[in-house]
Amino acid sequence: MIKAIVTDIEGTTSSIDFVHQTLFPYAKARLRTFLREHAGDDAIQHLLDDVEQIANRGDLSIDEAADVLEQWIAEDRKLTPLKALQGMIWRLGYQAGELKGHVYPDTPEALRRWHAEGRKLYVYSSGSVEAQQLIFGHTDYGDLTPLFSGYFDTRIGGKREIASYRHILELIGLPGVEVLFLSDVGEELDAAAAAGMRTCQLLRDDKTVPAPAHTQVASLNDVRV
Repeated sequence: MIKAIVTDIEGTTSSIDFVHQTLFPYAKARLRTFLREHAGDDAIQHLLDDVEQIANRGDLSIDEAADVLEQWIAEDRKLTPLKALQGMIWRLGYQAGELKGHVYPDTPEALRRWHAEGRKLYVYSSGSVEAQQLIFGHTDYGDLTPLFSGYFDTRIGGKREIASYRHILELIGLPGVEVLFLSDVGEELDAAAAAGMRTCQLLRDDKTVPAPAHTQVASLNDVRV
């Protein structure tokens, strides 16, 4: 019996295009101004220190740090300081009403049904925990965050690493056979399965590369738990 469901976001509960065509450009367009205005904040300085360490460069100016971050955005790098800064910028956009979190119509239906059935729901995405909460907290279907019991991001480890899913299992306190992982990415599903989780691939559109080793569905309403 599945007692918990861990879900990806992009291509699973939400559109990849929303992230890449709306969220990423929004953060990039405001990145330099945000860094200049908040460079004195301790939290921002810690993140800039992390940027220097990852880039193996010291004493970066704000503009130089922005250059590195913009390059990471272009490369779609799954790096914690980038994701954290993007989340901070997106928060301002959601608060200003300039952004609205996209989810597929079947997402709130399935999440509410699973929650009502007593299953624990978790998110595991390369976007920061804050970014995850913003997407689910500002949808056309209302605030979905009360449905979730926890969130995991790149601080837990890479999404294609088996150890990441083992760590998640330890934190939620369930054996893998009782946990279902949902994603559109075959390599992520492979890692989750190797950690002992049940898996299911979402095939939302023709951009997704099918992973026949895993159960496949076109909608969350088709997921069998």
